[in-house]
Amino acid sequence: MRIFPILTAILVAAVIYLFVFQRDVLLSFGTDESEMPQMAAQPVPAAAPDQNSAPMVSVAVLPSKAQNVDSVVTIRGETRATRQVDLRAETNGRVISRPLRKGATVRADQPMCEIDPGTRGMSLAEAEARLAESRARVPEAEARVIEAKARLDEALINDRAAEKLSRDGFASEARVASTTAATQTARAGVAAAQSGLQSTLAGIQSAEAAVALAEKEISRLVIHASFDGILESDTAELGSLLQPGGLCATVLQLDPIKLVGFVPEVAVQHVKLGAAAEARLADGRQIFGEVSFISRSADMVTRTFQIEVTVPNKDVSVSAGQTADITISAQGTLAHLLPGSALTLNDSGTLGLRVLGAENTVRFVPITLIRDTKQGVWVAGLPREADVIIVGQEFVTDGVTVDPTYTETAQ
Repeated sequence: MRIFPILTAILVAAVIYLFVFQRDVLLSFGTDESEMPQMAAQPVPAAAPDQNSAPMVSVAVLPSKAQNVDSVVTIRGETRATRQVDLRAETNGRVISRPLRKGATVRADQPMCEIDPGTRGMSLAEAEARLAESRARVPEAEARVIEAKARLDEALINDRAAEKLSRDGFASEARVASTTAATQTARAGVAAAQSGLQSTLAGIQSAEAAVALAEKEISRLVIHASFDGILESDTAELGSLLQPGGLCATVLQLDPIKLVGFVPEVAVQHVKLGAAAEARLADGRQIFGEVSFISRSADMVTRTFQIEVTVPNKDVSVSAGQTADITISAQGTLAHLLPGSALTLNDSGTLGLRVLGAENTVRFVPITLIRDTKQGVWVAGLPREADVIIVGQEFVTDGVTVDPTYTETAQ
């Protein structure tokens, strides 16, 4: 029973062989032999290939003109507090104030921690008493100076009179020597009185310094917030002992907040102070600010320059330490706005566009991608005016002539 399928397969294979490989033999059976020489004698002209017979590829072309647009510098950075301070004690003592809990909003000069004054009040009172005593001695010292000067004047008068009498022979040399000695004693008394006055004035300055020191020590008993901000930690607990340098609290200022990143040295010259910047946080939020600082010294290891962007943060919704993709507007450049689908690659993998050249021939132009937007992509590298192939660019190569269909410009 199996022999019939085998014979059928052999017969079908033979027929296919004859139609494919012996087609001329089969056709000769239906042709008159007397006509065969004539047909053989007539030369068959060779068909010349017609290049124009091949249809040209149709493409869609968008006329484009370059526009001056801002380029951008994109870096990865993080958010940081504008200011951060650790409030520390400058004196020792036990905390007598109730603590404020972290996360609380504080104002500038608001008390954070209060230390037990102890005997500091009495030290101030003692210093003030000494100051008052020193000031009370001033009139006495000044009176002594006046008295000493009066005695000196008297001694000078007696000395001059003794010398005159001595010249006339009415006074002995002993009297002259006595008046001279009295004059020198009076001079010494004046000097001593003036020294006592200076000592009294110095005592006043010392007492004033002691009072100021006692007052300063008392002012250190209350630790105040340096600026408006948020508590990053609890303040010191009630009853805890603070020593000089002991931590009372940490305060952050988050409005405005800073974005800190590092720009490569090849791009830092494009970033200017006051340039607009935007950043996308890890949670997808976008924030906007401007460049407020550009480092003039590169990092010795990475060869990058630190930049800071100041961003308003009135609702304090942005915290310090969040990662952010920062985009900074740089100096403008000429670019074309084109559909992203028009981009293509050449055989070497270079990104570019195919444009129309002379006589509707195709030409590949390498480009630089500047920015990707909802309206399209901004690219640089094309001439100021160009006819860009936006449909069909994948089916043509350089030098091919195409049939263009122009579309309305989308710019």
